Amino acid sequence: MAWFSQRAQRLRAYWRSERRTLRQGLAALFVSSGGDLLAGLALSFMSDSLERLPSLFLLIPAAIGMRGNIFGALGSRLGTGIHAGQFDVSRDRSGFLGQNVLASVYLTLATSLFLGAAARLAAGAFGFRSISIADFVVVSIIGGALGSIVVGLATIVIAVQSHARGWDLDSVSAPLVTATGDIATLPALWLASFLVQIPGVTVTVALATGLLCLAATVHGLVTDLPRTRRIVRESLPVLFLAGLVDILAGTVVEARLEHFITYPALLVLIPPFLEDTNALSGILAARLASKLHLGVIQPRTWPHGLAWVDIGVNFVFALSVFTMVGLSADVISALTGRASPGFWVMIAISLTAGMLATVLSSAVAYVSAVASFRFGFDPDNHGIPVSSSVMDLGGMLCLVAAILLFGVTAHG
Repeated sequence: MAWFSQRAQRLRAYWRSERRTLRQGLAALFVSSGGDLLAGLALSFMSDSLERLPSLFLLIPAAIGMRGNIFGALGSRLGTGIHAGQFDVSRDRSGFLGQNVLASVYLTLATSLFLGAAARLAAGAFGFRSISIADFVVVSIIGGALGSIVVGLATIVIAVQSHARGWDLDSVSAPLVTATGDIATLPALWLASFLVQIPGVTVTVALATGLLCLAATVHGLVTDLPRTRRIVRESLPVLFLAGLVDILAGTVVEARLEHFITYPALLVLIPPFLEDTNALSGILAARLASKLHLGVIQPRTWPHGLAWVDIGVNFVFALSVFTMVGLSADVISALTGRASPGFWVMIAISLTAGMLATVLSSAVAYVSAVASFRFGFDPDNHGIPVSSSVMDLGGMLCLVAAILLFGVTAHG
């Protein structure tokens, strides 16, 4: 009995100590949701482009998700470095920060080329009408590079400020990085789409940028910087797999695009919903990775004590965030004249889909962190990419299921 009493006291003390995390995490999630709503509004105004450029939507979740995967993992590694005393603010490319940033550059170029080719192959495999592979490659590489510049700089600034001000980077990095990824990536993809279908230009740009990305990939795999080389080698397989899952998430919407065209408010909902599910899984994955590195929790098959507290924190976040996302998406849509299935329906869809997605994301984040740690990999390199890509597909399925559950039809 005394053992259970001591355990309960420790858990209560830990939960009270998490009040700071709750405040910082909720603040970051609400900031990220606000940015994601702007991205969603931009997506709703891209409905004409989505109709004009068939199968372009396949690339959107993958491109957005990849920014979060690469730079969310960067934030997670930097957070672990802060906890372990390795982080230093330096421009030296061989230092801890420099090697991590350089690895993210290599990964950005490698995955952008991969996603462009994979999106075209997926469109053919599912029988969708599609733009050419050169069009996909140009949009993916140019849009991905432009978006990554913004997201990468934001990640570094957040890490430096967290180190200087004593913030918990594991709690603030994932939501802020994913929001920045949304805000930067959608306009970047939209700008890159203007190069599509220009005779001669598209093929030339696709060939030049494709060769550049291929060379960067090879260099990243054989670089003499050991930390960079390890990150690239460990991350590429899981990022390629994550990209395929994200493209599958795009097919879920592409096959039901008429629902979202009828009610553009649902397009407004997509970025904040998906990125909040990613942010929640990223927060949990990053916190678990830090605790595994520090030996605070053990890589057990079933979560124990402190891992359950972290999972509980995520559900507190989810209840608040998904209610606000549904409400805000409907209000913004009304203010901008975008058709909506209704105020309460939007909240119900967001909250129902969000809680379902949080159950899934908690399981995925824990399993991916523990499994990667057990197999000798760095969970900072695998936890966020695996959990976020699975949640792109899982979150999209939860969202579509909730839309169908509440009787939203394509014809109003």
